[in-house]
Amino acid sequence: MSESKLSGHCYCGAIKFEIDGDPYWVGHCHCESCRRASGSAMTTFAGFKLEQVTFSGAERSRRTTDDGVTRSFCADCGSPIGYESNIRPDEIHLHLGLFDDLDRLKPQDHSFLEEKASWLKADEHLPQSGWSGEQPD
Repeated sequence: MSESKLSGHCYCGAIKFEIDGDPYWVGHCHCESCRRASGSAMTTFAGFKLEQVTFSGAERSRRTTDDGVTRSFCADCGSPIGYESNIRPDEIHLHLGLFDDLDRLKPQDHSFLEEKASWLKADEHLPQSGWSGEQPD
């Protein structure tokens, strides 16, 4: 997939990022936490090692929850940026809608499908798992 670097930015462009290399995972999350944080029926992420991602522009604002999850966002426009967790401290999941070239990032599965909105039709051809983003050994 990696013909060139991936890049993206928040809605207003204050926060930009560039990524060296491919994601280890791209998937849809249906958990209540991600739905509420994004304001969407599901959230689609691309997972990367932190060392792959370079941010520029404004600093990301952050909110950490009691369960060790840190969500970052743009304080200027409110765009959600990423998801980080104490469970995987060397990784970040970036919201797919921020990327400049969405066609290079095709979702591979659905996670927490049991929490999916009943009216949402999921891509049935994609695998369904309890947790996505597991890196291959």
